[in-house]
Amino acid sequence: MIVLAIDCAASLCAANVYDTDTAKELGRSVRDLGKGHAEHLMAVIDEALAQAGKGYGDLGRVAVSTGPGSFTGVRVAVSAARGFSLALKVPAIGVTTLEALAQETRDALGPIPVLAALDAGREEIHAAFYDEQGAELREPVMLTLTQAAEIAASGQMALAGTAARLVADAVVVDKAFAFGPMLATADIGTYALLAAGKEPGERPRPVYLRAPDVKPQTGFVLPREQK
Repeated sequence: MIVLAIDCAASLCAANVYDTDTAKELGRSVRDLGKGHAEHLMAVIDEALAQAGKGYGDLGRVAVSTGPGSFTGVRVAVSAARGFSLALKVPAIGVTTLEALAQETRDALGPIPVLAALDAGREEIHAAFYDEQGAELREPVMLTLTQAAEIAASGQMALAGTAARLVADAVVVDKAFAFGPMLATADIGTYALLAAGKEPGERPRPVYLRAPDVKPQTGFVLPREQK
């Protein structure tokens, strides 16, 4: 089976083509954009497919990073994955940034519980907690830094994500931590591998743990014409 994985959850716009039969990556394209994912995503996908020597008709599954991350980037990637799923009649599989970071941590350190934590600003943390085999012990949720530190202090675990160091420094007891990738998202290949091992289910949805910061400028709304 050929899997196309896409990720726009952070600054990267990334696509990967993976063959489950040979367990080999066939192609990838990654651009560090910051923003503008919608304008670049299709070109990035086409580059990865061309490198792999594959076309859309060869795809058996689409994987997508569902966040948490950039509100707009996640929406762009999930919308594209759902569109491909409908057009190609193949499953679309969602993988969160937190479970992907936790997987890379276990790949590097071996079987160990992982608290994956992303800095959401305002002393808030996007976090999820996984056991040593990757089972979800606590689903993605918004926590205060204090709450995240309490989880980290509760047992032996590794920390991963952009808030890993923040959480470790906030733990009040004397404790040493192992660290996984302290990044906003995982390698695009990790999303393909995780999605390849999942059973198809509901269509992927963005993982939004906080409402968007942008609000309508109601002061500029024109008054209704009175009839």
